Amino acid sequence: MADCKSFRFVNYSWDDPHAASLDPLGRLVYRSNILGRDQRITNTGGGNTSAKIREKDPLTGDQVEVLWVKGSGGDLRTADRSLFASLYQERLIGLQPLYNRTEPRGAKTPIEDSMVGMYPHCTFGLNPRASSIDTPLHSFVPHRHVDHTHPNAVISVAASRNGAELTKTIYGDRIVWLPWLRPGFELGLRLGQACKANLKAQGVILGQHGLINWDNDDKACYELSLELIEKAAAYIESKDRGANTFGGAKHQSLPAADRRKIFVQVLPWLRGKLATGGGANWPRQIATIQEDDTILRFVNSKDAARLAELGTSCPDHFLRTKIKPMLADWNPASGDVESLKAAIEAGLTKYRQDYATYYNTCKHPDSPVMRNPNPSVVLIPGLGMIAWGKNKSESRVTAEFYNCAVEVMRGAEAIGEYVALPQQEAFDIEYWLLEEAKLRRMPPERELAGRVTVLIGAGSGIGRAAANRLANEGAHMVCVDVDLAGAQSAADEIVKKHGAGIGVAGSGISGCGPAIGLSADMTQRASVQTALEEAILAYGGIDDVVITAGVFIPPDTSGRISDEQWAKTFAVNVCGTYFAAEEAAGVWKSQGLTGNLVLTTSVNAVVAKKGSVAYDTSKAAANHLVRELAIELAPLVRVNGVAPAAVIEGSTMFPRDRVIASLTKYSIAHSADEPTQGLVEKLGAFYASRTLLKKSVSPADQAEAIFMLVGPRLGKTTGQVISVDGGLADAFLR
Repeated sequence: MADCKSFRFVNYSWDDPHAASLDPLGRLVYRSNILGRDQRITNTGGGNTSAKIREKDPLTGDQVEVLWVKGSGGDLRTADRSLFASLYQERLIGLQPLYNRTEPRGAKTPIEDSMVGMYPHCTFGLNPRASSIDTPLHSFVPHRHVDHTHPNAVISVAASRNGAELTKTIYGDRIVWLPWLRPGFELGLRLGQACKANLKAQGVILGQHGLINWDNDDKACYELSLELIEKAAAYIESKDRGANTFGGAKHQSLPAADRRKIFVQVLPWLRGKLATGGGANWPRQIATIQEDDTILRFVNSKDAARLAELGTSCPDHFLRTKIKPMLADWNPASGDVESLKAAIEAGLTKYRQDYATYYNTCKHPDSPVMRNPNPSVVLIPGLGMIAWGKNKSESRVTAEFYNCAVEVMRGAEAIGEYVALPQQEAFDIEYWLLEEAKLRRMPPERELAGRVTVLIGAGSGIGRAAANRLANEGAHMVCVDVDLAGAQSAADEIVKKHGAGIGVAGSGISGCGPAIGLSADMTQRASVQTALEEAILAYGGIDDVVITAGVFIPPDTSGRISDEQWAKTFAVNVCGTYFAAEEAAGVWKSQGLTGNLVLTTSVNAVVAKKGSVAYDTSKAAANHLVRELAIELAPLVRVNGVAPAAVIEGSTMFPRDRVIASLTKYSIAHSADEPTQGLVEKLGAFYASRTLLKKSVSPADQAEAIFMLVGPRLGKTTGQVISVDGGLADAFLR
């Protein structure tokens, strides 16, 4: 066994004192976590581990051998006890006589898939975790501990034309080569037979798939996994030819600033094309871009076109990245965006045709209907990679998996010749009826899933409440505020609640989750433009813009505000809103998808009163801006407004001095040294008493109205301003 300090291509993380403090299942969880933390060992959601543990049978009281194995779904990196299925090992072995091969060896038959339905009958301890299809790979290996991983280095061997010979060269007789076979019962049987035929073997390389190795000690099994990966990685490094491994450079990367400009112009346009591709309406996708040296070396290379067309090899890879990526036939030296769009459009057309041919050639009579024929990975010379998914987490994982695919191709080309999985085999996994059943069991998407919402004013009050409300319905939130700390706090709150998502952002992969925080000054068009560009780079486009930012400047003791304050009121409440709408309009037009613009006005817009002339007239202008923009942006974008009244809770427009001034104005008893919260409650109670419903109006009430306008429930409503004020008769439409 190699000295743990000698590892260069993997991280050694075993901690003896910590492991000693754990029970046997806890040690399995620990081993899984430290394997999963290193992306060079296994992918997000990929790989599985197991331990055969002696347990007390709850019925008989006898000691029995129980297989604890990572169940269906989940990720080794974040696994806990609940992720592991537990099965009677004796009953699993007892399934073997039930398996009858009715077709030539290696073929997948109904009996193969039906065996999965037998696993629940082997469950130990009423464990609800569903068993993985890889369960036989662990059960039928006659050793206590088994690691099944997908290391890039080992898959490079598995995906090489001369994989069997390379396995012998690198590992001698310690590791056995098994040709490709789709995971399942048959593969488990073959693995068990390989163990019996090679008693000294410590593992198997599964052709086109990955590595499986074993030991009777869990620490030794972990160290063996690392050692085997290390040997393959070291062998590849000794053969690697640098840039020449991919045939050398065909193109040069554009400067970073130029790449940014082009991504900003192309991403929304491409997002629209993917949603409307082939004349169909597909769910909106979220993007992750990568433009680091690793991916640029590949997309710029002479061999990129050949290798990309071959597609991916490992099942884990193409389930995320599809059968192959799309490589745009574009010369970045031109720097011309229109020619790039033309190249992408031509590439999309061919990709859809190829995918339809792939489906029609490989389908079976009972195959599910053809799924989305658009690529999930788009490669562009000089720029990098754009990965797509139904949410940010999925697109990040797609990017991660194609990075792994690139590394596999690099390794395979360094030591031999890369070969992809045959299309029929790939199809039989992509359209596997068991996989289809799993997809159908997934819960329905939330109402705003796949949408990107830019919310200006998200740092506090109504904006913060609305950001959370929309995020609860699946929207990706771009939280914008003049106060960066407030915007970031709002975004952090969303990420904490909903999680950053699976996938570890590698070098060059944008790592944001379901929300980001940005600063922007609405009165400066360039500042708004920059914020929208950041939203595009983070998620690929923009669907909805919500503006809750506003300013109220109280008059001085004489009832006046200065010219500068008057100008600032209109700059924020009217001009800034228009700047944001006009800048977003360009994105919507490029994207070609329907969107929503929701402005926050005020019931003050229709109620004339003393002491707030600048604010009230600015909100009257905002009301009419709703109507004007509804006409200007139709039919692509619906424009509506929400008109609150006296929302004090969490509002930056009601600082302590304004609250005291209002209490004084309305002759409400108070003391200047009272706590701010008490003063706010008094003013809120007074405002509530003036309404028909006698109820205070909260930010959550406004957020609910915003959600209704952004979502599909009021999909035929535009040019309207909805009052959410508890019922102020003075604000009724006349």
